[in-house]
Amino acid sequence: MTQKILAGRAEDPSLRGDLVRVKIDQVALARSPARVLAEAASIPFKKCAVELGIVYDTRCITHSQEPAPGPLPRELTSTGVLLARPGIGFPGPVHLERFASPARLALTDEPRLASVGGMGMLTLVVSPAQLAEALVTGSTLLRPPSSVQVLLSGRLRPFVCIRDVALELLRRGLKQMVEDVDRARGAPVVLEFGGPSARLLTVSERAVLASLAPMVGAAAGLFLSDEKTETYLRDQRRSKAHRTLNADAGAPSEDVLTVDLSAVDPLLLDEQGIVRPVREFAGRPVQQALLGGDSGSSLRDLLAAAALLKSKRVPPRLDFLFAPPSRQTLELLAHVGALGDLIATGARLLEPDHRVVTGELYPSPAGGTSLRSQDPEPAAHPQERFITTSPETVAYAVATGTIGDPRSFKRPVRISVPRALPTDDVLIERKSKGKAKADGEPNPSKPLGPPPRYGWTAATALPLAPARTLPATPSVQVLRSLEDVRWTAVRAPALNATVRAIIAPHVPADLVSTFASLGILALACPTDELERLDGPLSFGEPRGWDGEPQLAVQAPSGALRLEWRAVGVERDWAVAGGPRPPTPKPPR
Repeated sequence: MTQKILAGRAEDPSLRGDLVRVKIDQVALARSPARVLAEAASIPFKKCAVELGIVYDTRCITHSQEPAPGPLPRELTSTGVLLARPGIGFPGPVHLERFASPARLALTDEPRLASVGGMGMLTLVVSPAQLAEALVTGSTLLRPPSSVQVLLSGRLRPFVCIRDVALELLRRGLKQMVEDVDRARGAPVVLEFGGPSARLLTVSERAVLASLAPMVGAAAGLFLSDEKTETYLRDQRRSKAHRTLNADAGAPSEDVLTVDLSAVDPLLLDEQGIVRPVREFAGRPVQQALLGGDSGSSLRDLLAAAALLKSKRVPPRLDFLFAPPSRQTLELLAHVGALGDLIATGARLLEPDHRVVTGELYPSPAGGTSLRSQDPEPAAHPQERFITTSPETVAYAVATGTIGDPRSFKRPVRISVPRALPTDDVLIERKSKGKAKADGEPNPSKPLGPPPRYGWTAATALPLAPARTLPATPSVQVLRSLEDVRWTAVRAPALNATVRAIIAPHVPADLVSTFASLGILALACPTDELERLDGPLSFGEPRGWDGEPQLAVQAPSGALRLEWRAVGVERDWAVAGGPRPPTPKPPR
């Protein structure tokens, strides 16, 4: 399915070469929109060249003691880019409901947008420079990905949610499988979900599984598009967006993992990142429970949790938080009475601020247990992590004050998901037709100057810096885990002035492109060698790097040869500090 989507948009349908130029359908910005827009405006940026460009303003909560971030320019809508205002919801659920289209290709800076793969839409995370190029020209260079198939069979048992299936995939070694394929192929890995039970899942449930991709080092997750997808789009009043997407019989994949849904038990992901049965934690007191968030909770799961908690009261020492995934979900829960049941239980209603899912707002209580139904974010410190589990297990904790198997409830609830959904996009700003530009309004086509580039111009020696830090001077960061690499990749646009290279046992191929386009060298080193690494490290003249699969680096303990994972033009990006400014798309 992945190759079908890319081949129909690539200049070379055979997808040969290290990187291929591909036409982009959508661009969604959430993490660093200001950086992307500055890159685009310097080209200059007069008109959005993709079918849909949207910026999500995810900061809902501010206070007088912190510096306010620069507001997103309202004149941006004159280029055709949409602006999603604060309060509309978390980007992943909102994009799935209102904008995602099957058999389409989207680029983003938000890894959590992987959930829209449940719609059958391929969504890839790329660098700010590539996002800007897509906005201005409608295309960019991408590494052709490879695929790992996840085949689903059987049916879920009562009190077992789709979140438990995602955790079962983690327990079955999907992360190691993806890493092995990535190392062998040198290409991003896309999880393709299939099997007889894939067609039984709703789009919302498929989105929960697709959101697993960043956690296992995959570039994206992708489901087929069938009659369930068409029904979902019809309920969203977007039936014209439907396109069928199926895998061809006998389509090749690099590896296959098969899971029987009927054999899955309630599971949780503990603070150390280990998947365990819920029963192993039975009786452990819970001080904080967060239901909802941007992923991990389908509408059916939220309705089930509300029904299980009806007439219950939150225990005295437990803080019950509810973060509605989207404004549409909030309206629907209010309409059917489920929101009233949650509030009567003792739930505190949270705004959809991105810092809720990152843990900056409402962090885990010191010395206590936090139970949440959302995917974890790479945390700065292990003690800030929480336990991830299903919404029904969260409901059990709220009802009893302790972790326990949700099958201990007397009987499962019968849930009927409403088909009439509120679809008023009142918090989406669009281009105003026929409205004259106000005096003094900034001109979006005026070059604002690109962000500075930090390339490699001469031999240099750099000290080593620990992972998950913001170095004060140009340094090399040593990253010992995939979580460290993900943490750095998310913050790379703000770090590239001082983080000049990273060294890790493994860097996923899709993140290599992101680092290279910011002028950061992505170097691989065996774990045993990593432990003996000392600094400072001396890098030779960049002119000697061409065509070498390994990069010679001098350390105090001796010479090292590290695998440089960038390929083709990515190496030019890394040396120059980023891609060359693209040529604007000519007006039609």
